[in-house]
Amino acid sequence: MKKKINKTNALYPTLTTILGTMVNGKPNFITIAHVGIMNHGDPQYLSFGVSKAHFSNQGILENKVFSVNIPSKDLVVETDYFGLVTGKNTDKSKVLDVFYEEYDKAPMLKQCPVTMECRLAQTIDFKTHDIFIGEIMATYANEDVLMKNGKIDIRKIDPLLFDMSSLKYWALGEPVANCWNVGKALKKKE
Repeated sequence: MKKKINKTNALYPTLTTILGTMVNGKPNFITIAHVGIMNHGDPQYLSFGVSKAHFSNQGILENKVFSVNIPSKDLVVETDYFGLVTGKNTDKSKVLDVFYEEYDKAPMLKQCPVTMECRLAQTIDFKTHDIFIGEIMATYANEDVLMKNGKIDIRKIDPLLFDMSSLKYWALGEPVANCWNVGKALKKKE
């Protein structure tokens, strides 16, 4: 029997990311787990829900570009720190190594196994949050997290997951089944 538990958002856990942008001429980073995949075609769009109170918003809105860094679980301390302190009075650019590629206003983190440069495609203005929709312009991955076919191996990234209910970071377990394949067993019964 199911029990009604009000309007609880049960979509957790979600991927933990670190957004990078330039604010007042300085690299700034913020931890964001309210992320979404808008599509997987070309162009590819991602969404990020960021409280209007955050310092990073002004850099994203002003520069129209930002980075998305995917930390592995061994970066849990640094990742959490980026979400705990504000760039208004803390220089977060010294915590990890920063690098740039196409966009000099989208600082990326060398220690994160996967990084993406995004162009701001749209901002949805909610009362308390900005929803940033970014178009992926380029993706960079450490060679050691790539499979032989050149695609990213999520197990090798070992990304952090965020859960609001437990207020804990989690990690991936073993794969369960192959997508677009395991359900074929039911098709055979039709």
